[in-house]
Amino acid sequence: MRNGPTISPPLRPAGRRLRCLVLVGTRPEAIKMAPIAIGLSRRSEFETRLVLTGQHRELVDDVLDTFQLKADINLNLMRHSQTLAGFASRALNALHREFEKQKPDLILVQGDTTTAFIASLAAFYLNVTVGHVEAGLRTNNKRSPFPEEINRRLISVIADLHFAPTRESYETLLREGLNPATVYLTGNPVMDALRLTQDRGIHHARDEFPFLNADLKTILVTAHRRENHGEPLRQICRAVARLVESDPDVQVIWPVHPNPAVAGVVEEQLGRKERIHLVKPINYCSFVGILALCHLVLTDSGGVQEEAPAFGKPVLVLRDTTERPEGVAAGAARLIGPSEEAIVEHGTRLLQNELEYQAMSKAVSPYGDGRAMERIVDAILYHYGFTTSPPEPYDPFREPALRAG
Repeated sequence: MRNGPTISPPLRPAGRRLRCLVLVGTRPEAIKMAPIAIGLSRRSEFETRLVLTGQHRELVDDVLDTFQLKADINLNLMRHSQTLAGFASRALNALHREFEKQKPDLILVQGDTTTAFIASLAAFYLNVTVGHVEAGLRTNNKRSPFPEEINRRLISVIADLHFAPTRESYETLLREGLNPATVYLTGNPVMDALRLTQDRGIHHARDEFPFLNADLKTILVTAHRRENHGEPLRQICRAVARLVESDPDVQVIWPVHPNPAVAGVVEEQLGRKERIHLVKPINYCSFVGILALCHLVLTDSGGVQEEAPAFGKPVLVLRDTTERPEGVAAGAARLIGPSEEAIVEHGTRLLQNELEYQAMSKAVSPYGDGRAMERIVDAILYHYGFTTSPPEPYDPFREPALRAG
């Protein structure tokens, strides 16, 4: 898999360890970067520092607590009702100054957030090596998801090392002309995070949500994306209400995103419905437990599309496009959009047809085997000449998928 032009390893820093900054701005970044920060900190070759931009302040703290991590640098850039442009401009200036001060050999960014893109740009301006975790995801629609599709494409242009989570994302990067010697197929570190938390998560979820009836089928719902604000979110709410009203054996738990454009609509539509539990954002450990214990997932989240199949939970994706087609291709997820009728149709079938449910539940998760952190750390060591062989690429059919619940 590594045919093609090679690159000479960069010079190792003389007389000191590699200085690596791990960037985190949002909750999904914290979840996926936590195992990597832990893995780097265990290696004597690295001096690792965790940098928070504060893009999502409160939602990141509980993830770091779950993994017993503390930020070495917190820029606290979040502002009330911040705009993308406002945050991006503050982040570019702050990160440029911080990188000048820290003088890293390497920064690691994850995914497609504004934090990841702006950190990559700031590093490029200072000729600092950029490693991109979860590289190669595409919808090929620059406005869906917005602004993430453009962010991740621009990061791919800037980055020096690309850590692709799936075979499809790996091949996408090669089709886009990237040097194969810089692209590694690692699996997604979200699986590493699940492995580290699944047992505690189930215990925490049972303690935190005693009102959930263990004899009912639980539907976990998450919805927050900008493209679903307004009427699409209202359709999602109406569909959820119909699923519960039509089946007395069903209950819903919905951790409601704090964005007023989400929370206001969901509370208005579903706030007093029987067997629909609207809760505040769930800490990561308990969320993993709910995933393991639930029956079905409705979501517009990218990360949840990856997490749920690991536990054998069918996913109805409430979006018109997805950068994670592997789950759909594997049969673990269905891309149905935020349509009320589509949600009711597919949800009802999965709740009532056991054969259809089992077909999705038993699909092989294509997203990782819990060893992405190991491969990413090994790829960095290889890149800098500490080792002579690259890591073996992730193969979803060689390693068993994570299962729980």
